[in-house]
This record gives sequence, C-alpha cells and structure tokens, in this order.
Amino acid sequence: MHRRSLVAVLVVAALTAGCTDKADSATAQPAAAAAPAAPANAPVIDYAQWRAGTSAPVADPLYPRLGNPALDVLHYGLQLAWQPTTGTLTGTATLHIRPAADAAQIRLDFKPYRLDRVSVDGVAVPGAAVTAEKLVVPIAVRKDRPVTLVVAYHGAPSTTAMPSHRSDTEPLGLTVTKDRALWTMQEPYGAYTWYPANDQPSDEALYDISVTVPKGWSAVAAGTPAGRSGTTFRYRSTDPVATYLQTLAVGRYRKITAKGPHGIPLTYWYRPGTDEKLVPSLRRSPAFLSFLEKRFGPYPFPTGGIVLVDSASGMETQQMITMGGKVTKSDSSSFEQDLLHEYAHQWFGDSVTPTNWNDLWLNEGWAMYAQYLYEQSIEKFSDEDLERSLRAKDADLRKTLGPPARPQAANFAEANVYICPAAMLKELNDALGDKKFFALATAWVQTQRNTQQTRASFTAFVNKQTGRDFTQLIDAWLDSPSTPN
Repeated sequence: MHRRSLVAVLVVAALTAGCTDKADSATAQPAAAAAPAAPANAPVIDYAQWRAGTSAPVADPLYPRLGNPALDVLHYGLQLAWQPTTGTLTGTATLHIRPAADAAQIRLDFKPYRLDRVSVDGVAVPGAAVTAEKLVVPIAVRKDRPVTLVVAYHGAPSTTAMPSHRSDTEPLGLTVTKDRALWTMQEPYGAYTWYPANDQPSDEALYDISVTVPKGWSAVAAGTPAGRSGTTFRYRSTDPVATYLQTLAVGRYRKITAKGPHGIPLTYWYRPGTDEKLVPSLRRSPAFLSFLEKRFGPYPFPTGGIVLVDSASGMETQQMITMGGKVTKSDSSSFEQDLLHEYAHQWFGDSVTPTNWNDLWLNEGWAMYAQYLYEQSIEKFSDEDLERSLRAKDADLRKTLGPPARPQAANFAEANVYICPAAMLKELNDALGDKKFFALATAWVQTQRNTQQTRASFTAFVNKQTGRDFTQLIDAWLDSPSTPN
C-alpha cells in the first residue's frame, strides 16, 4: 500500500473507537478500482486529530436522496469568499473523510457550482462532476481508509425548496438578499447549497471555516470565533456539528459581546438600522441560559451567540443561533420565547442529535416543553391550564397531521412534532415529579453529549434512569392517532 494508506491503517482503530456498525448495513456501490497513490512528497495526515467527528451514518428514511451512508465526514475545512458586486461565492472545501463502506466513487450533496479543481489525496481528478445536485468523484475508496477530498469551486448561490406547509416556510440554503447580503437556514437540508456536504443528520463533523468579505462587511458562522485577519473571519467547531446546524451570514453587521453563566462568551450580531429593536432581547440571553441550566445542566458548548437575518423564522444553529428579524414586528415577548426555544435546542438537537428525521420530535418536543415551562414562569398559568391547552392542541394536530413519530416528508417540522411530544413530556413530568424528571433530562443531555440518538435509545434511557418502564406511555404518545388518556 502507498504511504497515505499505511498511515490511515495505523489510525483507523482510533477513528472507529466507540463507533457502531450501523453504517455497515448501508447499501454502497462495490469498489471497482483502487484509489490512486498520493504524490511522493504529499504531507502525512494524522486523521486521528478529527476523531471527535467520527459518526455512524445511516440512510435517512424521510429524505433518502440526501446524504451518503457510505461516507463519514470527519472534518470540513471551508475557505470561502463572497463578492457582492458580482454575486459570486468562491470556495475551497477540504473534507477529511472516513469511508464507512467500500465504494467505487465519492458521492456528496452539492449544488451545481462550477468546479475549478478536485483532488483526492493530492491527486487531481479531472472526471469529477456535479450532476443532479450530487458531486461525483470517480475514485474508489476502501472502508476505514481515510481520504482527503479538496474541491475548489465558484458560482452564484441558489436555494432549494422546503418540504413544509408552515406559515414561515422559506427556501432552504444560502439565500442572497436584495442588498447582496447572505444568510442560511438549512433544516432538514440545504448545506449543500454552499459547500459539498454529506447533508444528513447522522453524519456530524468538526469544522474550520474562514470567510473573506468586502471592507465594512462581516461574516458569521457556527462554532467558536477563531480570530480575524483583515476582512477574513474565522470560526472553529471542536464539538461535532450536523450539517443542518451549520450557518453562514454575511452583511454589514455590528457586534456586541457579553458573558453568560460561568463566563460563557456570547456574541450578538445585528444590522444597524434594521434590528435595534431586538437588541434588548438579545441581551437577555444570560437569563435564558440560566433558566435552562437550572433544569438541564451546564450549557454544552464553549461559546454562544445570535445572528439576526432577513428571515421570518429562527434556527438552532450550533453555538450561533440564527434568528429572523421578521419573526415579530413589535412583540418582544414572542421573540424572546422563540429565542429561548432555540437556546434549548443547544442541549436538545445540537449536543444530542437525532439519527434521522423520523425522530425530529426528540428535538422539538424537548425545546417546546422548555419553552412552555419558561412561559409558565413568566405568565404564571397553572399546571392544569398547561395540561388542558396541550391536550386540546394535541387532539387537533393528530387529526390533521398524524402522530409525531410518523412524520410525512412533505410536512417537515409542522406543529405535531412540537406540541404532541411536549404533551408526552408533560405526562412524564407528572408521573415522576419535578426532581426526578429534571434529573432524567439532565442525565440525558449531559451523558449523551455529542452523540446521535434514536427513539429506541431514548426509551431505554428513560427506563434505566428511572427504574420504571415508561415504554407504553412513550409509545402511546408517539404513535397514537388520537390523544392518549
């Protein structure tokens, strides 16, 4: 074997430590030929440095055309530049990949940008192409032998449709505003509109992102700020990130820095002349985090923040929440409830992520219940009032949208996956009492940090943690066509 492969074999044990065999069952094309040898002077890459990005990808049952379970991206290195005068995004994406199965080619999700250069382990691949929103690199890869893919590209960003009927539905992915600013929200997919991605929730990865923008502009991404050189802004994620939790915003921003509980660095980005009315709400972030920490344990990341964009929605993008300035025109209370909801997702959805989109309820149910508890602390309504409200909403939603564990691909993130599982958690809370319930919630998010989980693993955890069998309660609330008694 050539030099790179030998090094890869030496580190494979570290890369696959703690990784399940879920990806082994994925359907993959058989390897037709060996990958080319790296140049003799190619640098030796220590893939173990990205071990925290190891995942066990699976095919998503709701959106199977997105993602590739045969690949486990360990790390994305994105070097981006935005030129608003021409509307051109230029990028070089360096992906460090652990193949989860033998395959005849590397296939990733990607919009049809113009490819300037593609290489694997330092060897140019002239036959690489983007077809039907897939980047296809005709190089065979072997299971657990990491490779480095470099893709240089440029072009005009474009979005993709969101499969939902929500009132705040907007196109997904990298959006260009009228004044040539950029923003993105990409749940359940859309990262592939600005970089080649394994765009599915089960493949989390580490990130290093640099974005160069014109003078007077700023760039914001998920992760921890990693410095600025001139007009180049850098961000790093040392906790793994699902592609739907990444973000990018570019514009004429102003920055506010603050401290949260325990001195957590917080950064708020707003647009002068547009967002000032929302700044007081942003500054309440330490109080929101304190409320959540009291119930779910320490905030799971080294930094946090918020970036305001020209959207009607909000998104729990990891360490840097993306909030739409159009969420509300004057009601700061509603905006703050939404903001607390997105902060709750840093525990439920970001730190602990669902393996596939059938389990979106596992994110939204917890965040919605946390939001109700916050509203209850402010508005002082009783537990009985909350119970009546949840059951009334639950009954209607099950009739129109079905139970939360059986989502439809065309109805992504509609209200049944929020309200119905929140009602289930209320029942679990009532059965356990506050002390045991919040001990359960804290144990769930603190012991399962940086993992992907499922309905089965959640149910097993609840039963083991409480010493009681809540399987029937959980199943009834997730599967029943009508509200359980």
